[in-house]
Amino acid sequence: MTLFVNNLTNIDASIWSPQRGLSGASWHVDVELDGELAEDGMLLDFGEVKPWIKARLDAGLDHTLLVPTQAAGVKIEECSEGLHMATELPFPFELRAPRQGFTLFPWGEITAERLGAHLSTELSKRPPPRVEAIRIRLREELADGAIYSYSHGLKHHKGNCQRIAHGHRSHLRIWRNGQRDSELEGFWAQRLDNGYLVDEADIVGPRRQDDIMRVRYRSAQGQFQLHLPKARCHTLPAPTTVENIAAWLARQIALSTGAHIRVQAFEGIDKGALAESRGISAGDQGI
Repeated sequence: MTLFVNNLTNIDASIWSPQRGLSGASWHVDVELDGELAEDGMLLDFGEVKPWIKARLDAGLDHTLLVPTQAAGVKIEECSEGLHMATELPFPFELRAPRQGFTLFPWGEITAERLGAHLSTELSKRPPPRVEAIRIRLREELADGAIYSYSHGLKHHKGNCQRIAHGHRSHLRIWRNGQRDSELEGFWAQRLDNGYLVDEADIVGPRRQDDIMRVRYRSAQGQFQLHLPKARCHTLPAPTTVENIAAWLARQIALSTGAHIRVQAFEGIDKGALAESRGISAGDQGI
């Protein structure tokens, strides 16, 4: 007998890609379980399935940086913070963080299919009673308009969002003077895609006149430090929570358009924040 649960939970993480570099990811998690029925005619109560699997995913790769250690140029070594990752391909990147901020795979590249197979094998090693095998499928949310990926870290967060290089794949919706504006959505999604969002307070100095952004902070899980090209970064004047991302985007777009802007910014799948800002018109400027 096979029991299935579609969209049991979501996974948010960042991936180191040999082609794109640092990239945020979000997946739905679908599950199938094989086994024998009990006397009550059930394989496993649905109320037991979700917390059992979710707890193991949350304690594993969720909210970590997924690193294919056999990708060209990737070097991993121990350091005082925990682990040190460095590479020059496809751009210079360096990360020092506690071990729990990384999930390492002996692969050349990470794909959702390969991750699903890996999770299936790991969860099937110690299944619940009567369950003989578990299959995991990871799938991206279908695009309904503009969508982009980003990575960030929240040093004040009490959970795993404090890890400096985790990310999300998110929808972006923008209304201009009350009307949905797909052109603005596409422009900003493309501008932010595969970017790193950083709190200005976490940028370490002195501010050197080079092309590298240096980010560092200490949180409850330990010391984190990240170096990557400035061209991949977007600096916010506050922590990069989804609330502040929505407000920052609304202000930026309102200033550039002079319009009343409403932004719906998602943090991964089916959650996020709304913010509004009104641009300064010629009349407001006394023109």
